[in-house]
Amino acid sequence: MTKNQRLVYIALLAAQAAIIGLIERSIPSPFFFAPGAKLGLSNIITCMALYTLSVKDASKVVLVRLILAALLGGTLSTFIYSASGALLSFLGMLLIKKMSFLSISLIGVSVTGAVLHNIGQLVIASWIAQTWTVMLYLPVLSSIGILTGFAIGIAANYLLTHVDQLHYYMYLKSN
Repeated sequence: MTKNQRLVYIALLAAQAAIIGLIERSIPSPFFFAPGAKLGLSNIITCMALYTLSVKDASKVVLVRLILAALLGGTLSTFIYSASGALLSFLGMLLIKKMSFLSISLIGVSVTGAVLHNIGQLVIASWIAQTWTVMLYLPVLSSIGILTGFAIGIAANYLLTHVDQLHYYMYLKSN
């Protein structure tokens, strides 16, 4: 992949993640019993970035997505919560992915990311509220995170298979 192709791919992934995030914000939460819980559909793109790009480039996708989402429809507080969750999630997903001796699938990486995203946001909420009682919400969010992380992992795994086939086809066509 040339430098220009890589930059376009990073930009496309970041734009897709930002648009998916904006669309998801406009959809009412299916988790009526858990205020603030979301499906985390833009994490499909984060998984794609982790498995198709270098760590440096994947982190660019996450950073640009956060900035775009904040500029297009967020506030400073939503940016802080999103950034804390995304940073912890990304680092945890990267760590689990790098532990190749554990043979954890993309689905396991996605579940890790979903749970850590919730932890990151609750830590910031605890810090802002200046009480750790906010963390009592963690079991509820973690349960939802496990379910949504599993579903996101399945979707990302499906897309990754097809993107790899597309890369192979593009390689054959260019040679």
